[in-house]
This record gives sequence, structure tokens and C-alpha cells, in this order.
Amino acid sequence: MSNVSQRVAIVTGGSGGIGSTAARRLAADGFAVVVHYAGKPAPAEETVKKIRATGGLATAFQADVAEESEARALFQHAEDEYGHVDVVVHTAGIMPLAPITAMDLETFDRVVRTNLRGTFVVDRLAAQHVRAGGAIINFSTSVTRLQIPAYGAYAASKGGVEALTLILARELRGRDITVNAVAPGPTATPLFFEGKSQEAIDNLAMANPMERLGTAKDVSEVVAFLAGPGRWVNGQVVYTNGGMA
Repeated sequence: MSNVSQRVAIVTGGSGGIGSTAARRLAADGFAVVVHYAGKPAPAEETVKKIRATGGLATAFQADVAEESEARALFQHAEDEYGHVDVVVHTAGIMPLAPITAMDLETFDRVVRTNLRGTFVVDRLAAQHVRAGGAIINFSTSVTRLQIPAYGAYAASKGGVEALTLILARELRGRDITVNAVAPGPTATPLFFEGKSQEAIDNLAMANPMERLGTAKDVSEVVAFLAGPGRWVNGQVVYTNGGMA
């Protein structure tokens, strides 16, 4: 049965490091959470299990976020389970790294499909389903302004995410829905560590004045703010990187 006072969040990529932590953080704030995953169900089910163990409400749902019919089914699942949607946190993304001259077009197309087209599909559905007083929170990256070699395709896709975010915020004028993007710096997640040497990891950790990598918890606190009390933050890219340039 629908409970109109129950706040409901969809977290895409909810089986990943940042997504899972954000889902659990929102559940701690009282949200019912739909934990989306793209491939393996076990990590998403584990996130659901942890939320339920603390008395929260959560379900898991599989979808390809770049495929409109599947993404639409994700939103329908949230409404079938809980009656409505208040917040969409779109963390789902991929990050294959290679110099621009070395990356094949198939990989580039896959990055754009998942990161940029996926955001377009999810944002369009979120704009149709999120209730007044809600929030749409996309994920970009601090690399869009750091120009780190080998991140060309990833940064290009996330630059597009930022453009969609800023324009959608203005297109939703009068709806009382905020639209922002969180742009983490180097964050200690499996996605970040993949394919990096220890030297590269150490160098990135020292690149901010805090002299450490960010954590999924650091990022999830920003998500919780934008999903809750941060109602006067709208149409912004929030760089979440410990002061990295």
C-alpha cells in the first residue's frame, strides 16, 4: 500500500561502491530505496539486506539504464512497491581508461552509451515521475576540469552529464524539483582501483590538500544533503574532492 508521507529513492548503480553507500545513507534518513543494478545481483541484494537489517525498506531491480524500456520498468517497480518516487540518484556508470589515440571506437561508444545516454534516459524518466519537493542527483567527475591523461572518453561523457544537469534544472522551473550533479574526485572504490598501479593511486591521493583518497561515505553525505535539506542548491555541479584543483 502506498504511504504518501514515505519518501522514496531510486539509486542507480546501487550495487557499486558509491551507489551502495548512498543507498544505505538515504535509508538511514528514512527513505525507502530501490537499489538498481546492471549485472550481478549479489552486491545489490547485499545492500538491500543491510538496509532491511536496520529496519529500512529496500528492494533490488535489474535494468540497463541506457535502454528506455528497462529504465521505465525500474521506475514502474518503484511506484508499484512504494507508490511514488521522490529522489533519483544516478550513480551508474563505467570508466574504461586509455589515451584517446589508443581507445577503440567500440569502447568509446560503450562509455557514451552507458554514461551519457544512460543519464539522458534516467533524467527524462525522473522528470516525469519525481514528485514536487524531490531531487534528481546525477554523477559527474572532477576529472572534467583536471585534464588527466587516459580519462578522455570518461571525462567527455561526464561533461555531457553536466550539461544535461544544468539545463534540466532550468527546464523544471516551477516544479519544486532540484537537479544537481555530484562530481567526486579520486574515491576509494573498486571502480577507481581497477587497472591502477600503487604509484598512481598514491599520487592521486596526495593531489588534494587533505592528502587522502575520498571515501564512498564522504560522497554519500553530499548526496544525502542534496536529497534532503539542500533545497536551495539547484542547477549546480558539486565538486566533492577534498579541495583538488
